[in-house]
Amino acid sequence: MARTADLRGDGDGHGEPVARFQSYLHGGTSSLVSTLPTVIVFPVYKTVFRQQIHNTPVHQAVGQLYKEGPVKLYRGVVPPLLMRTLNGTLLFGLQDSIHHQLSLSSQNVVSASALPALAGFGAGIVEAVVFTPFERVQNVLQNGQNDRQLPSLKSVLVKLKAQRMSSGFYRAFLPITVRNALGSSLYFGLKGPVCAVVAGQGLSPVASSFVSGTLTSMAISLALYPLSVLVANMQAQVGAEKKGVWLCWKDLWRSRGRSVALLYRGGSLVILRSCITWGITTAIYDLQKKSSD
Repeated sequence: MARTADLRGDGDGHGEPVARFQSYLHGGTSSLVSTLPTVIVFPVYKTVFRQQIHNTPVHQAVGQLYKEGPVKLYRGVVPPLLMRTLNGTLLFGLQDSIHHQLSLSSQNVVSASALPALAGFGAGIVEAVVFTPFERVQNVLQNGQNDRQLPSLKSVLVKLKAQRMSSGFYRAFLPITVRNALGSSLYFGLKGPVCAVVAGQGLSPVASSFVSGTLTSMAISLALYPLSVLVANMQAQVGAEKKGVWLCWKDLWRSRGRSVALLYRGGSLVILRSCITWGITTAIYDLQKKSSD
């Protein structure tokens, strides 16, 4: 995935568009398959969200969801399902396309080993531009305090549309961009080397890819989790978005008693969810990529 796809045919470059298109197709397919774990672990994600917003222990967050009942348990699941499938298509495809262009234009300027991470950084920025509205809608829907005022997806969309872009659909765009760009850069930069190390231990290619995706996502989730908490708190409410990123971060840090442990409350569940989805996505994508080469 992090390397330039081999050109096929007579070598005149006509195979390049096909190779680039396959990256988008493989990314979308692998992400679509991984939506099943997303559905299964969505209650886990929603539990984490409640911990991020209300700073409650896991048993209290579970108790809140239990009282709300099974009907509301999956409120807000549609945006992440759409985002997950489209995200894989765009992220893997763009990273491969950017990597290909960089490999042609930056010879002897940027180390070849750094190109996957650099291409991932660019893909992450585009990802933030496209998917920030999805995340915004998802976080509004998952906040139980919005149930009465905004009971449906349509009502949320209408409310956000009436806001300015910076306080509506693109609330928390800056921290999302930083998180996605760094996360994508680390993922594509580390995935290949980690996979090679794991494969050296005698595991099959599919198992190596799965373990690589799992370990890489674990490291990324742990490092960038505070940004996700900040985003969730900035996006959960509608109509009161007056504070900027820095003031929101100060309020969040103060609300957590200036404790790193409380800031990471729910982090273990995020890592679990991320390991499952990205492990499967990485294994399926690498398998398809090798089959088409």
